[in-house]
Parts: sequence; C-alpha cells; structure tokens
Amino acid sequence: MTFSLFIQSLINGLNQGAIYALIALGYTMVYGIIRMINFAHGDFIMIGSYTLFYTIPLMIHTGMPAWMSVFLAVVVCAAVGVIVEVVAYKPVRRAGSMSALITAMAMSLLLENLAMLLFGAKPHNVQKIFSLPSVNFMGVSLPLNVILTILIGIVMMTGLQIFIKKTRMGKAMRAVPQDRDASILAGINVDRVITVTFAIGSALAAVAALMYCAKYPRVTNDMGSMMGLKAFIAAVLGGIGVIPGAMLGGVLVGLVEIFVKLFAPGWYEAITYAILIVILLVKPAGILGKNVGEKV
Repeated sequence: MTFSLFIQSLINGLNQGAIYALIALGYTMVYGIIRMINFAHGDFIMIGSYTLFYTIPLMIHTGMPAWMSVFLAVVVCAAVGVIVEVVAYKPVRRAGSMSALITAMAMSLLLENLAMLLFGAKPHNVQKIFSLPSVNFMGVSLPLNVILTILIGIVMMTGLQIFIKKTRMGKAMRAVPQDRDASILAGINVDRVITVTFAIGSALAAVAALMYCAKYPRVTNDMGSMMGLKAFIAAVLGGIGVIPGAMLGGVLVGLVEIFVKLFAPGWYEAITYAILIVILLVKPAGILGKNVGEKV
C-alpha cells in the first residue's frame, strides 16, 4: 500500500466512521435511558436525506447557502423522532422489552414503506452541499469536503458530550437510568427526558445525513436500514449505553470497512458482521462498557 493510498483511505474511513458514530449515538442514548434498541433509528438518516434533497434547491433558489438546509433537516428529524416516541414507543414502554423491539422493527418498516409511497422507490440524486476544492498534503490530494464533514462530526460529538456532562438536562439523562424511581422523587420529569433524548438522537441522524450526502449524494427509501445496522454494530462494539463508546465504535467500524475494501472488496460486509460476533463472544459489554449483573 502506498502512502498516498493509506492517507486517502484513512480520511475516508474517518468520514465513514463519523457518520456511523453520529447514528450510533442515537442508539446508545435511547438504550442508556430506557434499555430499548430503537431499530427505526437508522431510518432517520433517510428522512434527513430526503429533507436535504427537497430543501437544498429551495435554499439555492432563495440565494442562501446549500448547507443551511441541514437546519431544516434537524428540525424535521427531531420532530419525527418525538412523534414516533410519543405515538409508537410510549404506549408499549411498560409492556416489556420484546414488545418494544417488535414495535421498533415495525416502525422501521413503516417509515421505509411510507417514504417509498411518498417519494417513490427510484433513487434521488442530492445536489452538492459543499463546493470546496482539494488540497495537496505531502503529495496526497485531500478533498476539503470530506475533511469538513469529519470536523462537523467531531464538533457534534464533543458538543453532545459537554451537554451530557454539564447541563441540567444532561445530568437528568444520566440520572434516569441509574435509578428511575429516585429520579422521579428528585423532581425529574422522566417522560420529558425520554422525549428530549429521542429528539437529540434524531437530530444527530440529520447531521449524519448531511455528512453522508456530501460524500454519497444519493438517497433511497431503504438506505437507513443498512446504515442503521452498521451503526448498531458500532454501538455494541464501543459499549452500547456509553456515549464515548458509540464514538469509538463508529470510527473503528468505518476504518475497518474502508481498509478491508482495499484488500478484499467482497468481504467487507462479512468482516463487519464478524466484528459484532467476536465482540459479543469476547466482551459482550463492548470496549468501553462494563459488565453489570442484574438483580433478580
């Protein structure tokens, strides 16, 4: 492998990993609070991508920068996330984990088929979001578009970590999974915390949609299912329920996927799923997760 190919693959892997990490954060935030795997979460990147597809031309027509369409995508994804939580998940929250899991899978299928009904099954090409040149670094051509999206991902993940650690709502999000009943006695509105968690996780998926469309300007109704599955693997790998673990897992899955494509293009999917199997066998709690015994 030449040095230039290694650097370009490293940049592409970090870009892909940042996308997976942002989606994985939605998984890990919801699981960390209500111990639920929201398998419909990957479809929010599809919702964000369709929003970008329709709003970028609107922004350009009004003389505004195309990247400002991401704010509308964030609002749309957050609103849909809240609606899904209130309408679909809240009624089955106390019905058991199996009911919640089935509901999440059904919601994923509903969103994908609803998107196909509204927008069609034909792929749509998203207009260019950023128009930045490439720069030469030590003989390697690095696209500034990709570097910018990596920086956006780093900023979003850092901002989320600060929010969780420093703000009152962030502290409530950490308190609820520790002891739900004590949180209620302390005056924490648990339902509000859960709703805000879904809104933030869905908004992060919209930012991931921006990063994805900047690299791969194509949107389909089923794009979220595969992206969501890879992000779920990333969340489990890093330690589901642990926010830094979701970031680490996303970056690792992105890097592994890109570098495996170089040497064995037909095996990168199998290798990604093999990682999930290995981590469940060796360290089920994930790299940064901790094994906690359940009380019976």
